[in-house]
Amino acid sequence: MDYVLDIRTISPHFPGIGRYVRNLARALPDQLSPDERLILLGSEGQIADLRSAIRQPTGAVVCDASPFGLRQQWHIPRLLRCAALYHSPYYLMPYRTGRPTVMTFHDAIPLRFPAHVSPRARLLFRLALRLAISSTDHIITISWSAHHDLRSTVPSLRSANVTTVYEAADPRFAPQSTAAIAQMRARYDLPADFFLYVGSNKPHKNLPLLVQAHARLPASAPPLVIAGPWDARYPEARQIADPARVRFLGAVDDADLPALYAAALAFVFLSRYEGFGLPVLEAMACGTPVICSNAASLPEVAGDAALLIDPTDESVLVEALQRILDDRALRAQLSARGLEQAARFSWARAAAETLAVYRRVAR
Repeated sequence: MDYVLDIRTISPHFPGIGRYVRNLARALPDQLSPDERLILLGSEGQIADLRSAIRQPTGAVVCDASPFGLRQQWHIPRLLRCAALYHSPYYLMPYRTGRPTVMTFHDAIPLRFPAHVSPRARLLFRLALRLAISSTDHIITISWSAHHDLRSTVPSLRSANVTTVYEAADPRFAPQSTAAIAQMRARYDLPADFFLYVGSNKPHKNLPLLVQAHARLPASAPPLVIAGPWDARYPEARQIADPARVRFLGAVDDADLPALYAAALAFVFLSRYEGFGLPVLEAMACGTPVICSNAASLPEVAGDAALLIDPTDESVLVEALQRILDDRALRAQLSARGLEQAARFSWARAAAETLAVYRRVAR
C-alpha cells in the first residue's frame, strides 16, 4: 500500500501549508504497518530536504510540475499508476488522478474577505475548489471552523466525506533556556519585555488595530514587536506605527522562533480569520501568555488557555494588554494553561488520524 503525499507546497510561497506537510510527512512513517509505505512527491530538493528529517525510510517520486501549472493535470496521474492513494494538501492539484484521492482544505479566506481579493481570484478559487472536491474521495479539514466553512461553500458535500484532523506545534516549540533567549534577544537587539506578533500583514490579520491599541498604553509600556514576511500591498500598520514603540523585524529565521516566542511578555494574535491558527499553539508550547481573537478556529485552538477577545473592539484589546502588564499571577496562569493546551495537540495524533482516512479511502 503506497500512499503518495504531495510535498510541492513546502516552499516560502506556502508558509502555513508547507509547515503542515513537513510535519505530517515526518510523523506518518512511524504510524505505518509493515505493508504500507509513504511516498513523497515533489522536486529533488524538496524530497532530499524532507528525507533528511524523517527517521524511517520513504519512497520518492520526482515531480517538477508547479501546483499553479496545467502540466500537473496530465503529468502527475502518470506518476501515480502504482499508488494506493494520493494526498494533496492544496486545492490546486491534478483533478483526475485515476487513484483514490484525499485533499486537505485549510481555509476560505478568498470568500470570507472578498474586498481584499479580486473578482477573478474569487471565481478561480470557487472553480478550483469545486474541481478538487468533485475529484476527491475524502477531504481533511484542519479545524471544525474550516469544516463548517467548506460545507457552507459547498452545501451538497456530504459530512461523511469530510474529517477534521487538528494540526500541532512542531516539537521544537517548547520552553527555552535562559541562554537561548539571551542569545536571540541580543541577535535582534530586543528589550527585556515586549509584546509579540508573528505572522503576515494581510488584512485579515488585523495588524492596524493591534498597533492602534498598543499606542493607547502608557508610554512606559513595553514595545510591540512584529515579526513575519511583509506584503507591501498592505502598508497601513507600518504607516500608523510609532517607530519608538513598534519594531518590525520582517521575516525571522525559523530557528529563532521558539526563543522569540519564549522571550515575549505575551503573544498577541488578533486575526479575524484563521483556518487553524498555528502561531497561537506555538506560543503556548513555548510557555508564553496569549491574547487572541475569539473568531473562526482560534477558540478551538486556544481553549481556556488564552485571553479571548473580540477582534473588532480596540478598547477591549487595550484592557487585555494592560491586564497582562499589571498582573504577574495572570501571566503565570496563562503560561501554565497554555503549556497544557498545546500538549493536547500532537503530530503523532494528527498522523494517526490522517492514516485512518488513508486506509478507509484506499481499501
